[in-house]
Amino acid sequence: MKQVLGLFVFLQLLIPVSSSFADENAFFRASVAPILSKHCYDCHSHAAGLMEGGLTLDWQSGWKKGGTRGPAIIPGQPEQSLLIKAVQHTDPELQMPETRLSDQEISVLVRWVKQGAIDPRLTKPASDTADATDWWSLKSLQRPEVPAIQVDNPIDAFIQERLEEANVSVSSAADRRTLIRRLTYDLHGLQPTIADMEAFENDESPDAYSRLVDRLLDAPHYGERWARHWFDTIHFADSHGFEHDVFRPHAWRYRDYVIQRLNADIPWSQFIREQLAVDYFFPEKTELIPALGFLGAGPYDQSAAATAPKSFEYLDRDDVVTQTMGAFVSTTANCARCHTHKFDPITQADYFALQAVFAGIGKGDISFDTDSRIASQRNHWEALKTAALNQNSEVLLLPENQKLVTEWEQNRGPQPRWETLEPDIFVSTQGARLKRLPDHSILSETKPPEQETVIVTGSTKLSTVTAVRLDLLTDESLPQKGPGRAQNGNLHLSEFELQSFPANASSGTVIPIRRATADFNQEGWTIEHAIDGNLKTAWGIYPKVSLGHYAVFEPESPLKMEPGTRLVVTLKQLHGGAHIIGRFKLSVTDSPNLDVIALPAEVETVLTIPQQQRTSAQQLTLASTILKYRAEQELKHLPAQVKVYAAGAEAVNERGLVKYSQPRKIHLLARGDLEKPREVIPPGALSALTPLPGRFDLPESHPESARRAALADWLADSKNPLTWRSIANRVWHYHFGAGLSDTPNDFGRMGGTPSHPELLDWLACELRDHNGSLKHLHRLICNSHTYRQSSASRSELVKLDPENRLLARMSRRRLDADSYRDAVLLVSGELDLKRGGPGDAHFTTTPGPQVTPVLHYDQFDLNRPDAHRRSIYRVVWRGIPDPLMDALDFPDLGLLAPTRGFSASPLQSLVLLNNRFVLHFARKMAERAAMSETTIPGQVRQIILWTWLREPTTEELNQLTELAQQHGLESVCRLVLNSNEFLFVE
Repeated sequence: MKQVLGLFVFLQLLIPVSSSFADENAFFRASVAPILSKHCYDCHSHAAGLMEGGLTLDWQSGWKKGGTRGPAIIPGQPEQSLLIKAVQHTDPELQMPETRLSDQEISVLVRWVKQGAIDPRLTKPASDTADATDWWSLKSLQRPEVPAIQVDNPIDAFIQERLEEANVSVSSAADRRTLIRRLTYDLHGLQPTIADMEAFENDESPDAYSRLVDRLLDAPHYGERWARHWFDTIHFADSHGFEHDVFRPHAWRYRDYVIQRLNADIPWSQFIREQLAVDYFFPEKTELIPALGFLGAGPYDQSAAATAPKSFEYLDRDDVVTQTMGAFVSTTANCARCHTHKFDPITQADYFALQAVFAGIGKGDISFDTDSRIASQRNHWEALKTAALNQNSEVLLLPENQKLVTEWEQNRGPQPRWETLEPDIFVSTQGARLKRLPDHSILSETKPPEQETVIVTGSTKLSTVTAVRLDLLTDESLPQKGPGRAQNGNLHLSEFELQSFPANASSGTVIPIRRATADFNQEGWTIEHAIDGNLKTAWGIYPKVSLGHYAVFEPESPLKMEPGTRLVVTLKQLHGGAHIIGRFKLSVTDSPNLDVIALPAEVETVLTIPQQQRTSAQQLTLASTILKYRAEQELKHLPAQVKVYAAGAEAVNERGLVKYSQPRKIHLLARGDLEKPREVIPPGALSALTPLPGRFDLPESHPESARRAALADWLADSKNPLTWRSIANRVWHYHFGAGLSDTPNDFGRMGGTPSHPELLDWLACELRDHNGSLKHLHRLICNSHTYRQSSASRSELVKLDPENRLLARMSRRRLDADSYRDAVLLVSGELDLKRGGPGDAHFTTTPGPQVTPVLHYDQFDLNRPDAHRRSIYRVVWRGIPDPLMDALDFPDLGLLAPTRGFSASPLQSLVLLNNRFVLHFARKMAERAAMSETTIPGQVRQIILWTWLREPTTEELNQLTELAQQHGLESVCRLVLNSNEFLFVE
């Protein structure tokens, strides 16, 4: 009985508890869940496919685990719960949603948390999009089986399988004239010559076509054509764009690099690695440094860089991320800038991980050696110079370096005898009082001017002068005893100039200085700056003030001092802040075979001690001075480096040297707001793309380039399905006018799905498994019957396949702007096939209201030789287009241009008929025809052969002859240059 009573009492105790939980669950479902669903689920739920900051609020485990900031709710403690802080908007760094909840809604959430945050949602919700990675472009890349159709080319098997399903037959092959014209434009961007066409038409061998493909792929024009496609894809141009659209005089070296590497058919994986991190993967191959032009290809907002550097850097990196991910993996990662991608599995953290990859680079000119052997020598001597500056005994006292010091000592001539240059006249242009002292030195007195130029005229009894010595002397009257007049005792000698005035001469002769050395150089303020012709640089001696110093200046050749000849020394000190010389003395010498180094006193002391008796410290003192001098001399003798506009850890632009000692820290920005930084994000890529790493495992002290190299490896990985599908689709796009996926830069859910997914995968595998050879892919495509089909319209396909996605025929395409311009030059006989080098500006310029010039395309002389090269070598000004190219849909390269638009308008026809370029070269073609044939019909026939690559019909010949007789041959040329047969490729 007692046991029954006890059980009864226990059950009675459980009743209110169960009732309490039921009440709390009901409260949650009725009051709390609707608030979360209305205000939070858009960004923090499985249904939306979004978990911003890693936080989900659609089940209990989601808020317990929390996101990047930790658990969102602490049951019973609303004041400590991040969710409550966020909705109350009490923390300026944590305000969600952006529109504050009503006070009633907030009180409901506070009550819920205070009562223990009872949440009955124990099961993980299913996503409306199921598995976010269950999408064609994200699936692992597996080579599909080739359909069992009896054809020679696997491409045709995939195409014909789809055609059979649609009960459609393939078209017959195009004629040979059509094929060579199609193929030559596709692979070279040029019209074939009559000779090439006739040779192909008359070649009866069964492999005539495949040999034509090979010949075109092996020609250098292939790289010129396909480089243009790549430049559209990455919006490469020769100017900055934006408000300050400034010219980039060294950008062309990247253009030449791309052409060369495409012609060399390097593996696509290597092409990726070179463009993202050639300085990491191939540091010894300095001739490949222009590859980094990829990183500098896009626009550059010079105005924002100066006025809003923080937002500029953020947006500039965004452009690099957008370009890189669009070009290499057809992904719109930039859509995750403010929140997790709405459609694709790309988190906001992924986006900022990509920004972190590029957080240590800046755009500008990068210097490099075109010869890797020269680069090796430069690296050697620069390393030795650095060791000398740092007095690195491990390097300087190596036997090979000590040998250099010994050789210098053995070859050192007797010390020169210095004779004081007695100052006859000495003046200050800024009104300082100069006083000559008994030792013939000159002291600057009274209040020091901000800047100073001192001119000293003196004479010497020497008949020859081989060097001039400037001694900087201390004096009790100077700050810190000088030798400068700045408060810290320093000085800045901007320029040292020497002139010779023979007796009775009305003007002097400027004496070039070949070398200058000093006993001490302030870091970054070396004596070489005093003879570089740049008034913004100077020689300084800080921190070694309160001591005397000297410098020796050697003229290019010894000076012959005829009787009465005077020397004039000008000391320009223009940096301001009273950084002027306090006391100095000038001397000259006539010592022959001069090998003078301005040596510090401590080095002079070491030289008086026999070598065998010198201590290690004394050897180091001597070696650091002599080897620094030797390294500097060797570096001077090396050829000057060249420049390329690119991006890297060090670059020079309008702000000077852009250099990052280490990459900047990249924070995840709430809603993309620069003023709302959250956690630091390490470098990485897309975390959803397994089995590739979402974040890069880099050592803490990694070089900046290692980040870019890690991304390059991620992109080039054979397991990355996006990379190989992307480039295979892009190649197909340029051969057929549309990709198998018609959105080459977007393989996500908002992009186009492939018309032939198995074929795309097979092409991607074929490319990947054949060493990433683009030419291998070209051969496969160009040799397929699908590519060689006629483009003739077929009535049954008009309704069934109006966009020709099934590829039952070839698509007819109009020449793009570049091909049209090059074709006009070719048929007029004016095309110059010279390759490479600086771009050709087809305009004149006048100053604009700011730094952007005014471009005059209508004033350019079309007879100039640089008007006749291929369009790939044309200077492309990002914000000021060429009217002819613009009319033919040349893209705006302020934006990525994975596809070119197509327009057909009356204005376009007027431009093609009346543009000065067309008029000029129509006249040139008429002159060419007149020189080649004596009769008008013969001249008309020749024009038709050049442009249409065929004989004219009798009717065409009669009509065009009549036109020529009435309006001249030039009218015939204008007509055929605007004809569909010339403008379109069948």
